[in-house]
Amino acid sequence: MERIEHHASFGGRQEVWKHTSSALGGETRFGIYLPEAALRGERCPVLYWLSGLTCTEQNFITKAGAQEHAARHGFIVVAPDTSPRGDAVANDAAYDLGQGAGFYLDATQAPWAPHFRMQDYVARELPALVEQHFPATDARGIFGHSMGGHGALVTALRHPGRYRSVSAFSPIVAPSQVPWGQKAFTAYLGDNRDAWAAWDAVELVKTAKERLTLLVDQGEADEFLATQLRPELLAAACEATGHPLTLRRHAGYDHSYYFIATFLADHFAHHAKALVGSEKARP
Repeated sequence: MERIEHHASFGGRQEVWKHTSSALGGETRFGIYLPEAALRGERCPVLYWLSGLTCTEQNFITKAGAQEHAARHGFIVVAPDTSPRGDAVANDAAYDLGQGAGFYLDATQAPWAPHFRMQDYVARELPALVEQHFPATDARGIFGHSMGGHGALVTALRHPGRYRSVSAFSPIVAPSQVPWGQKAFTAYLGDNRDAWAAWDAVELVKTAKERLTLLVDQGEADEFLATQLRPELLAAACEATGHPLTLRRHAGYDHSYYFIATFLADHFAHHAKALVGSEKARP
């Protein structure tokens, strides 16, 4: 691994690292915020953030204002890239497929399968790397936005016991039923819709054994609300199965990082209840 950025922030340090990923078959990057306690060598809980379409590891660490919240709660926060990258990696001219649009799944179809294994990377390789090289405990939470909100929900639902908390901003809750997901799933997974269910939060909720509360925030002025996000489908699935869901809809808010920054403190508090046993900040 090689550290390529480091910046002092709220008593801790925001870093960016690059390394060669076995899951992705090439070099990738992730951002990591280390609170003051971690810099002293104390082991800290870890929150994993998954970003949306077209993003890199940079968007969340530069736009969300997460460092202040991470410092207050004593959390390490890890933000990976959204897909494999490089000249040898398959791509598409559209913004919603290929590099920058990994959808946090493990592709099975050519030409995507050799590199597009973001689920393997996010759920297995990256946590192992973080827990080996940084003062991290195995107390993990996961959250994200849009495509990354989909990724956070699906990753937590697919791996019961691996995460203690999960939340999402403006997630694609039912990719099998909306254009973004249908396009990506057809390309990455093929035409068999039965295979899609394993990567669809609405479908996974129906058979979930673990009952982590899903916290979802959605802006009512989101331009993608009716066509791509459709939180009412998740609400219906959770109601039908008794899966705990806190769905908050906010008038006037759109799909941007202004929305995320506004309610990010609430998400940190949600994760703190599970990761440190209290919603209150550390002194």
